[in-house]
Amino acid sequence: MEEKYTVPAQTRIGHVHLKVKDLNRSMEFYCGLLGFEVTTLYGADAAFISAGGYHHHIGLNTWYSKNGAAPPSGATGLFHTAILYPSRRDLASIYKRLSNAGYPLTGVADHGVSEALYLDDPDSNGVELYCDRPKSKWPVNEDGSLYMFTKTLNLPDLLNELEQ
Repeated sequence: MEEKYTVPAQTRIGHVHLKVKDLNRSMEFYCGLLGFEVTTLYGADAAFISAGGYHHHIGLNTWYSKNGAAPPSGATGLFHTAILYPSRRDLASIYKRLSNAGYPLTGVADHGVSEALYLDDPDSNGVELYCDRPKSKWPVNEDGSLYMFTKTLNLPDLLNELEQ
């Protein structure tokens, strides 16, 4: 019998590539509002964007979707792209930016291991903006297994991060 394979612990998900209806509209959201930077443009049809100079965290393209419709809500596909912020203060900053811009959230959550803001991009792709708590503070069950939950995130407390 073949030995069980386990993905190496250092493995990371490197990027997501999204089909979008309108490249400029998507770049306004991801770059203009969320603050990603363009690393490469492929004419008027695609762009690679990143945080901190990485080759790309997000690819945006209209190759098969220019002026297309969003998939119906009951269809299979990507649930959301999760964007991990380095600190709670950084999450508070983007929350304040979204709030000031009047951009609607679809949800907020405290998952025990992380805190998250949920929203949709202009093509109705789900986006999670989150920060992890230190691993030493992750809740565990009596048997030592991870205990994750979904509770409402305390937004005023999150904003207090900007006062410190």
